[in-house]
Amino acid sequence: MRRAAALLLLLALSGCANMIGRPEPARRPTPRPVPTRVPPPKPAPTRQTPPAPRPAPARPAPVRTAPPRTDWVARPVTPNAVATPQGRFHLVRSGETGIAIARAYGVPWRDLIALNGLKEPYVLAVGQRLRLPDAQIAAAKVAAMSLEERARAFSLSIDDVVTGGQPAAPVTPSVARPAAAEPAAEPPAPLPAVTGNAPRFRWPLPGRIISGFGAKPGGRFNDGVNLKANPGEPVRAAGDGVVAYAGDAIPGFGNLVLVKHAGGWVSAYAHNEALLVARGARVKAGEVIARAGQTGAVAEPQLHFELRKGRAPQDPARVIGGR
Repeated sequence: MRRAAALLLLLALSGCANMIGRPEPARRPTPRPVPTRVPPPKPAPTRQTPPAPRPAPARPAPVRTAPPRTDWVARPVTPNAVATPQGRFHLVRSGETGIAIARAYGVPWRDLIALNGLKEPYVLAVGQRLRLPDAQIAAAKVAAMSLEERARAFSLSIDDVVTGGQPAAPVTPSVARPAAAEPAAEPPAPLPAVTGNAPRFRWPLPGRIISGFGAKPGGRFNDGVNLKANPGEPVRAAGDGVVAYAGDAIPGFGNLVLVKHAGGWVSAYAHNEALLVARGARVKAGEVIARAGQTGAVAEPQLHFELRKGRAPQDPARVIGGR
């Protein structure tokens, strides 16, 4: 038994010796934690206000070029009658019209037509001697008229404008004449013929009617209609025709255009800012013949528009319709 105990003790001591002599396994160093790089916080995006757009350069105001003038410039008439044994005469000057001469002497234009035997187209000649009624007889005749008769005698109508509104034609003598002799004038060219059927008329501009056709307060009568217009607005021919008159010699109408149409019709366009046609020009329906304005006896821009059949004024609203 002692032997067995000794053997067990020897074995135990040898096991302890083996453990003492074996080196301990190397311990792995604890890895150091690698610091993670935290990216710096991004600043909150700021909304960049887009730069204000540069203001567009101001467009210069359109320069309205003066439209071409009519073929003549009317001039006021100064009474300068010359008394001769044959009677009183007025020496016609450039730009004067029959109506302007008649009004300067207080004589109805129709009387001057009869006294001088004038024929259509009633265009006077520069240098022409126009016979005037005897001053005393004319004054007595006017004095004997009633107020209504005077108004009718001296009122201007479209018929008067057609016959007496054209300016005196320039003189072109064909042969040399003595200085004392009266210069001869070439006969004025008649208006081109207007043939065919009466046109289907249209309104000259789109404005509303501000004064209708017919009787007005104070005994007045509107022979046409007045249309609202903007300054410079195009005025268009109401139908095909020939310009019978274009001028500003008639007080009250301002710049006036008359157009003759087939079938004995005449259209009138008054108070224009500018005239774009001249006497004798052929125009088509819808063609621009003037620019609307405020000339003559009106207080605002408008167009006075007339349609006449022969010598009788017609209501454009009934003839054309649509207003």
